[in-house]
Amino acid sequence: MFLTISTTGNQERPATDLGFLLHKHPDKAQTFSTSHGTAHVLYPEASAERCTAALLLEVDPVALVRRGKGKGRGGSPDSALAQYVNDRPYAASSLLAVALSTVFKTALHGVCNARPERAAAPLPLRIEVPALPARGGAELVTKLFAPLGWTTVRAEPVALDEQFPQWGDSRYVQLVLEGELRLADALRQLYVLLPVLDDAKHYWVAPDEVDKLLRAGEGWLAEHPEQKLITSRYLSRRWGLTRQAMERLELVRLAEADDLEAEEIDNAVDETTDTEDRPVPLAVQRRDAILRALGAAGASRVLDLGCGQGQLVQALLKDVKFTEIVGVDVSMRALAIASRRLKLDRMGERQAGRVKLMQGSLTYTDKRLKGYDAAVLSEVVEHLDLPRLPALEYAVFGSARPRTVLVTTPNVEYNVRWETLPAGHARHADHRFEWTRAEFRAWAERVARRHGYGVEFVPVGAEAPEVGPPTQMAVFTMTGQDKQDKRDDKEKKDEKEAEAA
Repeated sequence: MFLTISTTGNQERPATDLGFLLHKHPDKAQTFSTSHGTAHVLYPEASAERCTAALLLEVDPVALVRRGKGKGRGGSPDSALAQYVNDRPYAASSLLAVALSTVFKTALHGVCNARPERAAAPLPLRIEVPALPARGGAELVTKLFAPLGWTTVRAEPVALDEQFPQWGDSRYVQLVLEGELRLADALRQLYVLLPVLDDAKHYWVAPDEVDKLLRAGEGWLAEHPEQKLITSRYLSRRWGLTRQAMERLELVRLAEADDLEAEEIDNAVDETTDTEDRPVPLAVQRRDAILRALGAAGASRVLDLGCGQGQLVQALLKDVKFTEIVGVDVSMRALAIASRRLKLDRMGERQAGRVKLMQGSLTYTDKRLKGYDAAVLSEVVEHLDLPRLPALEYAVFGSARPRTVLVTTPNVEYNVRWETLPAGHARHADHRFEWTRAEFRAWAERVARRHGYGVEFVPVGAEAPEVGPPTQMAVFTMTGQDKQDKRDDKEKKDEKEAEAA
């Protein structure tokens, strides 16, 4: 993966000032480690008349597979062909964009203490990218770069095979840009548009990508005729993030038109005197109720059974009293999303030691789940077929036997209050059943008697007089005798271990 930046000059304003602007000495070949390989910066030519800096990125395909697996939402579609054989080491993409921001970070911000006047002024630049994936072809390349001040935008399609011209062109182009621009502006444009043209990213697109896009697009993206396409592709077509970015770009455009700061016109809401009562989402109320119940139970080691995408695990991690949190789900896809939500790959060692995600079926006994203070089944039981419910009951209450078990499930009586829910329909297409308050109470009391637990019932959400709360929660607590039996068993085990020692 290769990119060159060239400029021209004379004895008074030597081209080798490019080295100052990039903060990389022309007489040295330098190497930098990135998360997916090694970046090299070298200067094929360096004279007063002409200077060229080259960025060569050697991608480690094994690291690419291990860290991002090169696929999934926002990943490279070509990597689905094979894990280790794809175009990522050769074609300019988000990998090269990240290398640009890592190696030329200071230049990207337009900072150069040694030559501040050169950093602030346009330079005669020539940028070449030998292999650039362009979904949309050479025409899209021109549409993206031409409005940005480049006098020459040349995108020559690369043939699939020069020996077989009848096969036509590939989706790759050889890109050449020429014009007078500030170096920082040129680098920021490349940082955004390389992954836009590739229409893929090698990493999960999180909400902070909106801020990255707006920082890199400052001064040019708000007025770009292809703003919507750029924003959508850069954010991997995550429509919520795209809408957020477009709204903020419109504020920037309006502010620039009136010569104001964006904050000065985005003042319709006074955060200190907001008089509108905003309803708290039911999911948030449910998590708050679970956290309160876990706190009242004195639990510190908690199982989230059927953790889904990790929302409850994320909430538990924010409270230091929960020293060990285990999320369990049968879906590897859900666990992968939970891992990205929690940013496990970037989490500090101490924080990472508190959390674990495991695949497992809740209808089978699992010795890994034994010995915990509490287990949570939040909106889980209704997704099982009723004949399989006894298996879950035994796996949780009979085998794992945490001291406290919390179970939340929809209250079907409340469904008449949902205006958008047709009569007779469940709240979710995957719900196998939804219980009335009496049915849930009867089930919970039967389970408690059978397995040595007491049970209390807690409403979640605003209660309606006739139909009750939208969500019902049962708090199971192991009876005193069972707790004493567990303590006795532990003491006997400790004694045996001490005798053996």
